[in-house]
Amino acid sequence: QNAPPELRDEITPANILMIGPTGVGKTEIARRLARLSGAPFIKIEATKFTEVGYVGRDVDSMIRDLAEQAVQMVRAEQEAAVIERASVLADERLLDLLLPPPAANAATPAFPMFGANGPQGPSDGTEATAAPESGARARMRERLASGQMDVREVEIEVTGGANPMMQLFGPSGVEEMGVNLPDLFGGMGKRPKKRRVTVAEAREILSKEEAAKLVDQDAVTRDSLRRVEQAGIVFIDEIDKVAARGGGAGPDVSREGVQRDLLPLVEGSTVTTKHGPVKTDHILFIASGAFHVSKPSDLIPELQGRFPIRVELSSLTEADFVQILTTPKNALLKQYAALLASEGVELTFTDGAVREIARLAAHVNDEVENIGARRLHTILTTLLEDVLFDIPGENGEAPPASIEITADIVRERLSAIATNRDLSQYIL
Repeated sequence: QNAPPELRDEITPANILMIGPTGVGKTEIARRLARLSGAPFIKIEATKFTEVGYVGRDVDSMIRDLAEQAVQMVRAEQEAAVIERASVLADERLLDLLLPPPAANAATPAFPMFGANGPQGPSDGTEATAAPESGARARMRERLASGQMDVREVEIEVTGGANPMMQLFGPSGVEEMGVNLPDLFGGMGKRPKKRRVTVAEAREILSKEEAAKLVDQDAVTRDSLRRVEQAGIVFIDEIDKVAARGGGAGPDVSREGVQRDLLPLVEGSTVTTKHGPVKTDHILFIASGAFHVSKPSDLIPELQGRFPIRVELSSLTEADFVQILTTPKNALLKQYAALLASEGVELTFTDGAVREIARLAAHVNDEVENIGARRLHTILTTLLEDVLFDIPGENGEAPPASIEITADIVRERLSAIATNRDLSQYIL
């Protein structure tokens, strides 16, 4: 994007093929990459698609899904940018509900009108003279701002969501014609309805409504399509499952056919979405697979050439498992500690226990089947099964204030299972 204009369109992204066993973090790497760059991102499985002309999803739908993700992301950003103005307008609507203006003054607004660029005056060009706010309204405004009115109930009118049944019957191919079904039916199923909620809930609902009104939907669509075309990332998982294995005769609609349908997208083509056409020339495609049975050379040659960067990820080691258990802010040990903290119990793991859990996970992966970091889930679930079951206490007994998991406890509960290959296959 920073290259000279005459070369910018000629520079195509270097797509990536990630090769490695399941559970080593291929998807997480792609997801973090998208989050760091603020790019629209979608993860799909190659096995969901079939060749065009057969029953099943066609590959173009991944670009439509990516466009939908981008629209939601940009709309959320735009609404966050105007939320302060939306809150002001929501408070004014709440004041009208809590303290309706006198009928005589109903035609004269007691507060300035807001336009796209802030407060606006009369359309005739004269200076606006807002009516002075009554003392009762000013006092109510103070009480509303201080939170004294939060528990009071009010009746508000909200727009109901679209009828979910209408979304079940979308004929395939409608999006290819650029038709948006909700627009076609003119918002069917969105009749206003009244709800009785607290002032705090009403403020949140009305703020969202006002924010949606302040956002320019056309600008959202334009920005979304631009982001998809210039920075979108499509992560295609299980690409090895659509690689041809052996020289079977006849069409294979879930393998080579899918690969040939993917080619135009990866090379660069235009896909029609309900938000407008999307060019895929500069979308980054990241494909991944374990390639246990097949190998990258089993992909059709044309597709192989479109993924010039090959990255091989090694299997996770015992040291890696220790880091995974302790370093991330959402590490599994921290998740279990938070779950038990909600019951008033402090759960801690000694360093020896963490190392023993990592050792057992690596051992079972080597002996049974390598499923990477996902093995830690099964190990911890088995280790803490009794603790999680007994924590609420029996017969009204209070649970213990704290529980410490040591290396001895880990060995006592898991060693017998981990060393028995037959048991490990079914339990761990």
